[in-house]
Amino acid sequence: MKSYKLDKEEKELLSSMEAGQWHPVKLTQGEKSRLIQAAKNTLGKNQRINIRLSQRDLEGLKLAAVREGMPYQTLIASILHKYNRHVTWNR
Repeated sequence: MKSYKLDKEEKELLSSMEAGQWHPVKLTQGEKSRLIQAAKNTLGKNQRINIRLSQRDLEGLKLAAVREGMPYQTLIASILHKYNRHVTWNR
């Protein structure tokens, strides 16, 4: 099993979940379908890109990915997603 480095907020969420402080909520079928589609739209990886990076940057990203316990492509996608969300939401 892969281990991931959790930040403070993620550790708090995990602790509260493990302590049984989370309870399921009742959703209508329409709400559930809408949320499932939103997750698919957010998490789906259906586009491929090619990008040129310096060898130094790529090596740094690969090292960071090892520290985070994930493939470097996943780390790069995560960085791009976080940047895009930050830019889009803070307009």
